[in-house]
Amino acid sequence: MITSREDRGRPVPLLDVPRSNRPLRQEFQDAIMEVCDSGQFLFGPACQKLEEEMATWCGTDHAVGCASGSDALLVALMAENIGPGDEVIVPSFTFFSTASAAWRLGARPVFVDIDPVSFNISPAAIRDAITPATRAVIPVHLFGQCAEMPEIMQIARQHKLVVIEDTAQAIGASVEGEPAGSWGDVGCLSFYPTKNLGGFGDGGMMVTQDHRRAERLRLFATHGMKPRYQHHVVGINSRLDSIQAAALNVKLKHLPEATRLRQQNADNYQELFEQAGIDQQVVLPTSGDSMEHVWNQYTIRVPGGQRDALAKHLGERQIGHAIYYPIPLHQQACFQVEGEAPPCLPETEKAAAEVLSLPIFPELIDDELEQVVGNIGDFLAKRQRSAA
Repeated sequence: MITSREDRGRPVPLLDVPRSNRPLRQEFQDAIMEVCDSGQFLFGPACQKLEEEMATWCGTDHAVGCASGSDALLVALMAENIGPGDEVIVPSFTFFSTASAAWRLGARPVFVDIDPVSFNISPAAIRDAITPATRAVIPVHLFGQCAEMPEIMQIARQHKLVVIEDTAQAIGASVEGEPAGSWGDVGCLSFYPTKNLGGFGDGGMMVTQDHRRAERLRLFATHGMKPRYQHHVVGINSRLDSIQAAALNVKLKHLPEATRLRQQNADNYQELFEQAGIDQQVVLPTSGDSMEHVWNQYTIRVPGGQRDALAKHLGERQIGHAIYYPIPLHQQACFQVEGEAPPCLPETEKAAAEVLSLPIFPELIDDELEQVVGNIGDFLAKRQRSAA
């Protein structure tokens, strides 16, 4: 049932972190006070427990905490000795840190196009971009759905490339039953508060199957120091503190149910758009074959140059929405190389002009979903009348 126009006056947030955290308040307090009483604010039992749990979740043998998802990408590249003269293949349709990690090390991010359905990096584009200087590829599991990892790994192994999975938006996702983060050489997670497993600030994790690689990741994340005051490499200071880990251990227990609710909301959106008869006027997201989608974002396409007008319409009616990402990375000023034109990435540029993400957090109620779809229907109906 779609709510009537008169019932569509209540705000619907894009995210509601307090609504999510409120039922867990006592659990958070107990876990945090345990850390306070122990005095082990770094490398304490809460951190060790979270690393063990993350390795299990991601189907890997090892997990190493760090200060953020951005740091996870940076440290993973540092541990592989990526630097000047190296090329790292990345999608342009992603968050800034995917490419900035390579840039900061003096390597060259090579931007490639996406699959228009999943929004994930195109395996064919990866293959076409490989040169003798290519050292690594960073597939991003965007919006909660894995990239085509079986094909990507085949290409990477054929060309002896390091694969670093950007799993920031996809904890719990899988392809062919194998979890995100377990396919490549390193998987990088983010615990930013808006993620499916979000903490009380910044936090990150690196997962890997390889013991020696795990040791290098831990070394580079702690100033290259082991034992104390003996530095083997020049690393950085990137640590996941025990209070963040304690909060995340609480939320991790509830992640399976939160994921189920996100998936249910995605199914409900599909049904509501069909009931409203507007499922052909916008392009709805899909979950690919063999994919377990965890829906960090529910991202529709609004064709015909109407996306910005729809966003304005929703904003005026206090309906939460966001555009991830309005300017592709290959068009960002900081990545321009003097004397070189940015690459032409048509699917990326088209997506940047059409995508619109809608609320899908677990605690959404049916009325809120109906308001979102109802207001989109109002906008499309008005446009149709104007065009008639």
